[in-house]
Amino acid sequence: MSNRENFTTGAKWEDTVGYCRAVKIGNILEISGTTAAKGGEILHKDDAYLQAKEIINIAQEVIQKAGGQLSDVIRTRMYLTDIKDWESVAKAHGEAFADIKPATTLVEVSGLVDPDMLVEIEFSVYLQE
Repeated sequence: MSNRENFTTGAKWEDTVGYCRAVKIGNILEISGTTAAKGGEILHKDDAYLQAKEIINIAQEVIQKAGGQLSDVIRTRMYLTDIKDWESVAKAHGEAFADIKPATTLVEVSGLVDPDMLVEIEFSVYLQE
């Protein structure tokens, strides 16, 4: 595929698992499940709201590198390790997407790779020409 562009972070898991942060083909950008991890450290370990805000900021950086903006997000998928955190995660999501209103899913999962990760979010983006 000549029009495929991979966006990597350099994280050790990318080669081990065989994935990258995001893949762009044409106008479609798919962002992998993203957590509040930077430089091998989990940020905001006890705060799902701040983790969600961090995740959205990380995704926004990738979207901008791909030539888009947050308003190009058409779908999000939110995975929480404790459904009791849904309101705080929804608040962070709402602050970023109140006017954009992408299709979304919010579910509880039994766990993420690291127990300090409270939230993971995936993003689907349609980049405007």
